[in-house]
Amino acid sequence: MKKTIILFSFIFLLIGKASAQTEVKIPYGDNKEAGNYKQINGIKMYYEVYGSGQPLVLLHGNGGSIKGHSRRIEYFKKQFQVIAIDSRGHGKSVDASNKQLTYTQMADDVNVLLDSLKIKNAYIWGQSDGGILGLLLAINYPDKTAKVATFGANLFPGKKAIYNEIDQMVLDTLKVTKDPHTKNLYTLLAKQPNITDKELQKIKCPVLIMSGDRDAIRLEHSIEIFDNIPNSNFFVMPGATHFGAYEKPDLFNLVLMSFFNDPFNKTSSVQLFTGKK
Repeated sequence: MKKTIILFSFIFLLIGKASAQTEVKIPYGDNKEAGNYKQINGIKMYYEVYGSGQPLVLLHGNGGSIKGHSRRIEYFKKQFQVIAIDSRGHGKSVDASNKQLTYTQMADDVNVLLDSLKIKNAYIWGQSDGGILGLLLAINYPDKTAKVATFGANLFPGKKAIYNEIDQMVLDTLKVTKDPHTKNLYTLLAKQPNITDKELQKIKCPVLIMSGDRDAIRLEHSIEIFDNIPNSNFFVMPGATHFGAYEKPDLFNLVLMSFFNDPFNKTSSVQLFTGKK
């Protein structure tokens, strides 16, 4: 049982250590001055807003919350209007139904929230599950996405996308857990998402696919995502795991800020050498 719950334990430990490296005085994720609830698709969705300028939506990973974005909010609120969201069934968002979570529903929740805030053409960054939501937003709600960046996202579950040991940990946890919330979260990991290459090819906005070189997601799977999005860039963080954004925040912030602020460029070496466009 200890091995099967190590995934969540490691996530929380890593995020906690990362946040402790820099003193953060604002209680992100539980800030009464910036926090709000909205009735969205039958739930009470919790979100916090900071700064001004181009809207930047932050989407956390499986089992996470706004609290994991503390250092990121501190950095990006200086230039953007940061909208940090607790997904359905996570953090302070209240879902009394306890129904099985789906990425499709969670992406629609974000879409409806942005509608209620009268926000279009936002920048989106998502970690892991949040990255999946970012891709679904770009596919199904293109008016909401000006640019999308993902770290450690996958198109489908299972060992073709995720390294064997990690996928097995998810399956083993489902066999032994008696906690309904844990079962819901791990069922989400085990059975979803189900995004096709054809759906990826519909994405029009610029997308940055990010991965650690020792990610939970197979590198070849991240390359598949990159290859199927027409306007995409690809960044592999050296010496980084699935949590590279927390392990190397300065490098992460530099790359993400460049993607958001610089004109999108997909000029290839073939084009440079041949002169063809």
